[in-house]
Amino acid sequence: MAKKVLIVDDSITMVMSLKTTLTLHGFDVATAENGKSALDKLISGWKPDLILTDINMPLMGGLELISKVRVTPGLKFVPILTLTTESDAAKREAGKRAGATGWIVKPVSGGDLIKVIKKVLPGA
Repeated sequence: MAKKVLIVDDSITMVMSLKTTLTLHGFDVATAENGKSALDKLISGWKPDLILTDINMPLMGGLELISKVRVTPGLKFVPILTLTTESDAAKREAGKRAGATGWIVKPVSGGDLIKVIKKVLPGA
C-alpha cells in the first residue's frame, strides 16, 4: 500500500512540483494551502504517514501546524518535514521545539527530497 503524504504549502507551483515528484515515486499525495486547512483535514480523520510543510503561510503557518499536530491524538508520532526558504538557525530551533522531524531548505531536488523522506519514513 502506498504511503500517504500531506503537502502543506501556499505556493501552487511548489505544491504541483512536490506532488508530481512524490506521485512518480509511488506516494499517495494530498495537499493543503495552509496550516489551518491541513489541520482541518487531519482532524476530520485523514491520517498521513508523513507531513511536508512550508513555514510561512497565511492563516496558520507551519510552526503552529506542527505544534498542533504534536498534541493531536493519533498524529503525535507522524514524521513532519519542513520545506522552506528559511535557513536561519533560530527558525530551525523553533521548528525543532515545535516537533519537526527535519528541516529542508528550498530549493531541493526531487532526488534529494526522496532520500530524506526514505530516512524518516520506514518502508517508503
